[in-house]
Amino acid sequence: MIRFNDITKIYTSRTAGINNVVALEGISFGVDQGEFVSVVGRSGAGKTTLFKLILAEEKPTQGSILFNDQNIYKLGAGNLNRLRRNIGAVFQDYKLLPNATVYENIAYVMKVIGAKDSEIRHNVPRILEIVELEDRQKNYPAELSGGERQRAAIARALIHRPQVVLADEPTGNLDPYHTLDILKLLIKINEMGTTVLLATHNREIVNKLKRRVVTLEKGKVIRDEKIGRFAL
Repeated sequence: MIRFNDITKIYTSRTAGINNVVALEGISFGVDQGEFVSVVGRSGAGKTTLFKLILAEEKPTQGSILFNDQNIYKLGAGNLNRLRRNIGAVFQDYKLLPNATVYENIAYVMKVIGAKDSEIRHNVPRILEIVELEDRQKNYPAELSGGERQRAAIARALIHRPQVVLADEPTGNLDPYHTLDILKLLIKINEMGTTVLLATHNREIVNKLKRRVVTLEKGKVIRDEKIGRFAL
């Protein structure tokens, strides 16, 4: 489904005397449909850069990424937008619209992709039920707990029914209770057939999952285990 082929990403410094930064070096591995893969590593290991490359927000210095056998860096603008609709992204800082309700935050995504009002009325309540926020749909982000905000962000990522969800440190701002809550939700999403890539440095999460773990260190894959544990 997703294939990283010899990916290297170098950020070139424009300041004299400052060395270039090698964010990723020689990354090669694949992710199959329906997998749940944790990408782990210390801060600066390259996890977020890897996700930006999947979303084509960045281009690699070397190598290619295939999504459903298509090289995403050779797609035109229209095809790239269609590809991004197959990818839902969840971030540590939620990225919710502060002046919109939970319902409006999710409906906005559907409006952007041209959904009809009838589709929005039908689909938004269904996704809110999946993330257990039916009773919070009229609330604004500031009125939600951290865990509820992240569930709203996950609902927004799921509303266009993506094949893959990229979760970049989704529990970084949460307490242990809400961390477990989000973990259970990601497992539920995966069990519904969605591929999940989770970037995290949370040892407890990774060890609870007992799923595949790809470990990055200084931009390189140093470990890829089918049933892995957090080991750095």
